[in-house]
Amino acid sequence: MGSRAVELRGGGGSPVTAKLELPPGRPVASAVLVSCFACLGQSPGPARLCHALVSRGFAVLKLDFTAPPTGDDGAEARPDTVPSVDAVVEAAAWLRERYPPARLLLGHSLGGTAAVAALPRLPEVAALVLVNAPSGPEPILERLTAAEREAGEGEVALGPGRLRVLRGFVHDIAPARVAQALGGFPGAVLVLQAPEDRYVALEHARRLVAAARRPASLMLLDGADHFLSREADAGFAADVLGAWAGRHVTPVTEREAPLPPGVVEVHESGEGRFAQDVRVGRHRLRADEPLSVGGEDSGPTPYGLLTAALGACTAMTLRMYAERKGWPLEHVHVRLSHDKVYAKDCAECETKKSRVDQLKRSVKLVGPLTQEQRASLTAIADRCPVHQTLESEVDVVTVLEE
Repeated sequence: MGSRAVELRGGGGSPVTAKLELPPGRPVASAVLVSCFACLGQSPGPARLCHALVSRGFAVLKLDFTAPPTGDDGAEARPDTVPSVDAVVEAAAWLRERYPPARLLLGHSLGGTAAVAALPRLPEVAALVLVNAPSGPEPILERLTAAEREAGEGEVALGPGRLRVLRGFVHDIAPARVAQALGGFPGAVLVLQAPEDRYVALEHARRLVAAARRPASLMLLDGADHFLSREADAGFAADVLGAWAGRHVTPVTEREAPLPPGVVEVHESGEGRFAQDVRVGRHRLRADEPLSVGGEDSGPTPYGLLTAALGACTAMTLRMYAERKGWPLEHVHVRLSHDKVYAKDCAECETKKSRVDQLKRSVKLVGPLTQEQRASLTAIADRCPVHQTLESEVDVVTVLEE
């Protein structure tokens, strides 16, 4: 996945800071993600939600309406992007000129409210996802001072960070306008809401669902906070988003052509130091390193994928052999571990190297099998193709593409 900054213009010509995330290969669709995650600083929410779409072939243009808790110099930061409905429209227009049109709008907090208000100006949008989004400006207006409320604009604390709202934006996301936009939107709507959200009450989600033109889906994020600051909550929301978007936004006929058999593509994801996006056939995977070595732990390690390949191949081989023999094998469970051991401790090793890779494999066979059948299946495990590849001489050829 590629990543780069994008400079846009929002309402009144104010600058809009955005970031483009691209999948490996040609995007099958585009999405605009408008959020207020930056207030929290290091929430896993935006990365997880973005990856759920990029891994399915979306180009995602992200903009955040909030400022982080502090600037780089330790001073209080101010928002780079002033919230505006025009910013959402401009983001979609930027995508339309360069990539497939934005078929999906994904909005978090007031970013979600702005996304709803932008719908009448974005006929290409086919689906809308709202995460902890208010049905109007009330949750923010309540946090302004009396003088700011009278003026209709101001700057408020949203979590440890800050959000700056102007009179025009407050007018554009008035409850009546939001309800009217949803009532005229013919596409699919998904509302994700944390019932215990301290900034946006559950009633707002109910209003959004009730205002939708077609039946909308409401999914409660039990235990989550406004910013999806816990990894488990962000991951769950991303899983729901990915499955839902794949069903409602990218028909099978629009999906990217699968890679030929035997071909794998790996691209740096642009998220963290090590994360990689992997394409195999029509499938997309993520590889990463754990937090302990500087990764984001957003996917299995390369050795984890290698070990998983041996386990999957083992189970498939045993299943095919049992079916061919007509044996009553009901279930195969394979557990593996990878380690580096000293060659002198490895009875089967003939290398002169001091340390070698060792894969330990434990196979559990379920079913009314005889002892002879179990012994035969255990022996067959060593004949799975991946096992034979790992134990054979492997020639890796590297070429540099111009």
